[in-house]
Amino acid sequence: MNTASAAMQEHAVALKAFHPHRIIVVEDDLDFRESLIETLSLCGYEVVGARSALEFYQKVAETPCELVILDLGLPDQNGVVLAEYIRNNTDMRIVVLTARGALESRIAAYRAGADTYLLKPVDTDELVATIESNLGRVGLHEGDCGPGSGLQALQPRAAAWRLLRSDAVLITPAGERIRLSSREVDLLEILASSTGTTISRHSLIETLGYDPAGSGSQALDVLIHRLRQKASESGSRLPVKTIRAKGYIVSEPLYIE
Repeated sequence: MNTASAAMQEHAVALKAFHPHRIIVVEDDLDFRESLIETLSLCGYEVVGARSALEFYQKVAETPCELVILDLGLPDQNGVVLAEYIRNNTDMRIVVLTARGALESRIAAYRAGADTYLLKPVDTDELVATIESNLGRVGLHEGDCGPGSGLQALQPRAAAWRLLRSDAVLITPAGERIRLSSREVDLLEILASSTGTTISRHSLIETLGYDPAGSGSQALDVLIHRLRQKASESGSRLPVKTIRAKGYIVSEPLYIE
């Protein structure tokens, strides 16, 4: 971990004038966990740590948190399983921070509900920028901050797109329901899980299981065209923007439920 920059510490002063965002770090490596807690505290966040899934459950029951930094290699429960529980039962944002760089691990984490996937070691600037991006999408309300409120049901957000994974449905801001194929769900989930980040065509082609050396590029074009057409038929414009020569990015709030 790099030392927090002077700019971050100045930002921390402003943050502390208000109610600080609360973060829980779930990491079994004591030294790394303490380092993260110290660094993020210097950046103005209120941070607690947990060395296991069990301790996570205990801590969030006592202290509600808005975001979790989650290692996948926990001693008592697979981090992917914990991420899925967090996504299905809380309104917390999930930042996976792990040494597992394999594509399969990334896909499993995103499918479980992770918002962002980072690799160790992580630069402080990148981690803080990731946290700030995710906290901008937290739906925690005043009055939900009492003891035990860390485990709260996800609340529908108004005026935003919503992807219902289990139902394979995309709901427009106007409330129209768009039926999706499994591949369309996967595509939107990948993009929504990386809000603020451009996903390259090559990455999408590989993650979706298309042939990168064959017809994969054409298949991706067809998939996106079909999604745009479905959204248009529902009276909306698909919140996916093409970044020329780079890939695709979500252009409006798109929440996964």
